[in-house]
Amino acid sequence: MTVEAATAEAERRQRLARALVSGRPDPWLLRLALLAAVALLVFAAMRFDLIGAKFAAGLPKLADAASMMVPPRGWQHLPEWLNALAETIAMAFMGTLLGAIAAVPLGFACARNTLPLRALQFGFRRFADSLRSLDHLIWAIVFVRAVGLGPLAGIMAIAVVDAGTLAKLYSEAIENVDRRPLEGARSTGASEPETIRWGLLPQVLPNMLASTLYMWESNTRSATILGIVGAGGIGYQLSDRLRVYDWGEASTIILLILIAVYAIDLISARLRRALIRGGESAARPI
Repeated sequence: MTVEAATAEAERRQRLARALVSGRPDPWLLRLALLAAVALLVFAAMRFDLIGAKFAAGLPKLADAASMMVPPRGWQHLPEWLNALAETIAMAFMGTLLGAIAAVPLGFACARNTLPLRALQFGFRRFADSLRSLDHLIWAIVFVRAVGLGPLAGIMAIAVVDAGTLAKLYSEAIENVDRRPLEGARSTGASEPETIRWGLLPQVLPNMLASTLYMWESNTRSATILGIVGAGGIGYQLSDRLRVYDWGEASTIILLILIAVYAIDLISARLRRALIRGGESAARPI
């Protein structure tokens, strides 16, 4: 190594060391933030009776309820419950599909690099925020009032929330694409739709599909809760048993829900990994 190279390397190391030292936060500020976090945690625990007699008195009751759920009962109702479980899974699937279809154009409208008009893009982003700002349960109550009891209200509630959530995820994927394929497509004289079709979609489509699969998995759990407010499915069967304190049959329904969610989680996780690997290999330059 020459003298010039050694000097340059020493200067580089010194600059790196100074940058690391200057980038460290104040230790007293860290201690103050930690103390504030601990104080807030203790206050919240005491305010909501996580520390106190009320929580301690509730533990035996919780143990009694758990003991009444063993062994699971009501296996003679299994065909009815499986049909309700299939209805819940179908409700989650249809809601996710409709939400994903609506989220595709909304996601492009929310992305900065596909909608250059900042005021319009800001409006679409706030619209997507408003869709996902309310929980599925609130939307389900609204749609039960509008269309009546049944899975349609649950499908509409899931679709509305997913449209806002997936639009945000899609727009972030669109904004983080590699610009080189887009510039290469434009250099060949491709129009803007052709540039999006051949330069952008191959990069973002695997991530979009993976996000959609994750939402379907999550919505299966949400669809169970929606049945409590009249959206049908296995959630209605569960709430009906809990209302009459039939803990044995409720435990059987909960067991079926756990098995279904685990199976969907396993399938969607494998599909997501396959899609992401496929997208990485497709985006890798030859």
